[in-house]
Amino acid sequence: MQKKINELRIKKEEALLGGGQKKIDSQHSKGKLTARERIELLLDPGSMEEMGMLVTHRTYDFGMNDQLFYGDGVITAYGTIRERLVYVYAQDFTVFGGSLSETHAEKICKLMDLALRNGAPIIGLNDSGGARIQEGVRSLAGYADIFYRNVRASGVIPQISAIMGPCAGGAVYSPAITDFIIMVEESSYMFVTGPNVVKTVTNEEINSEQLGGAHTHATKSGVTQLTAVNDIDCIESIKKLISYLPQNCEETAEDLPYLFVDETIEQIEDIIPENPMQPYDIKSIIEKIIDPDSFFEIHEEFADNIVVGFARLAGKSIGIIANQPMVLAGCLDVNASKKGARFVRTCDCFNIPLLVLEDVPGFLPGSDQEWNGIISNGAKLLYAFSEATVPRITLITRKAYGGAYDVMNSKHIGADFNYAWPCAEIAVMGAKGATEIIFKKEIDSSSDPAKAMIEKEQEYANKFANPYHAAARGFIDEVIEPKETRKKLIKSFSTLINKVDNLPRKKHGNIPL
Repeated sequence: MQKKINELRIKKEEALLGGGQKKIDSQHSKGKLTARERIELLLDPGSMEEMGMLVTHRTYDFGMNDQLFYGDGVITAYGTIRERLVYVYAQDFTVFGGSLSETHAEKICKLMDLALRNGAPIIGLNDSGGARIQEGVRSLAGYADIFYRNVRASGVIPQISAIMGPCAGGAVYSPAITDFIIMVEESSYMFVTGPNVVKTVTNEEINSEQLGGAHTHATKSGVTQLTAVNDIDCIESIKKLISYLPQNCEETAEDLPYLFVDETIEQIEDIIPENPMQPYDIKSIIEKIIDPDSFFEIHEEFADNIVVGFARLAGKSIGIIANQPMVLAGCLDVNASKKGARFVRTCDCFNIPLLVLEDVPGFLPGSDQEWNGIISNGAKLLYAFSEATVPRITLITRKAYGGAYDVMNSKHIGADFNYAWPCAEIAVMGAKGATEIIFKKEIDSSSDPAKAMIEKEQEYANKFANPYHAAARGFIDEVIEPKETRKKLIKSFSTLINKVDNLPRKKHGNIPL
């Protein structure tokens, strides 16, 4: 018996070493942590329980029988993050380049099945060269098994993917299905086809970083929601992100202790310029409304004419969607619509209430927008809000024009409370454009067209460049003073804590993808 115990101890020690000390030292020299170090840093000290440590591959062709490493290139484990159960796997690049084999995939699938059955988040730390080519179709089948489980778990438990090295070919589709992707700058990349294939097919010269690096996917494609400067920063971002999310779709996010004080906000009135054409930073309003230092922005570098992120209001987790007047005057375009819709649906999946801060002059005009599908993409945001059953509150800070007024969580698509500041303008379009259409004949026939234009513009503004006409129809629940905003929002969300809104019975909706 003692002999068997000693053999098992030796095997565990070999498994802990992974692909060998030389490869580990090489990984450290590049500023990267090992797979085991990543998991130990992510989980609470002493909480890690590893699974499948002694698994080896089953391939004996191409000399593979001489290369058996315990764990087969992936560490699977469960543990806690701030005393909350999570399941995590980390691919080990020191073992066959972290390539995915049949047994490698089986370990991940077993972990995902456990996470789904037990209603706990699953976190993948990806660092892999792709499918293990020595195994042929078995490695491809392993990817498909993972994809299938990603889809089954979607909207049930939070799924987070950290890209901490290469992630190429079919491997990219598992992270793409998950709720959040975090990429490490200058050491990670994602693409379906690499630079060599791109050059062969299109004759385009491009390197891995330009093609699929963290900055590329954060700014151009929007594939990644977050970026990190290094492995440690990435792990800390995962911990912070998890704090805003519940364990699963049946629960709500954990409340933080909060001591109520005078919730009046001073000097918030000064943020909105007197000139309605002058921009301002919506983030300065967000920071005034929420609990101090609680805003965690998502997709910060992509489609920055809309701002989305998590925050806390009186200790409770909420999601925020806000137009950004500093960029494109806050207009909705193709990318902003997709970004907003994705975030709305994520919050709705996990019972996170939504706060919408609206200052939108409309959808961005232009042939480029029309040819790239602003109609169907704008409809995604409309669909996402209309489908959401979580508590939803909208605050119009300044402009709410045209169809964008409807789309940005208006009363007409199911918002629970809609508020406006006294400076809000709710109309089909701005006063100047409306005047040119409505009063064209009168202005043209006037002896002084310029003066007539000014007078008619003022007439239109007096009627519609305020929130009171909409409030009279019940489309706005209340016009509130800016300094009372935080107090009003806390009270309103508290009344919606037990909200129940059942959608019509159906298999699923058909969002305009």
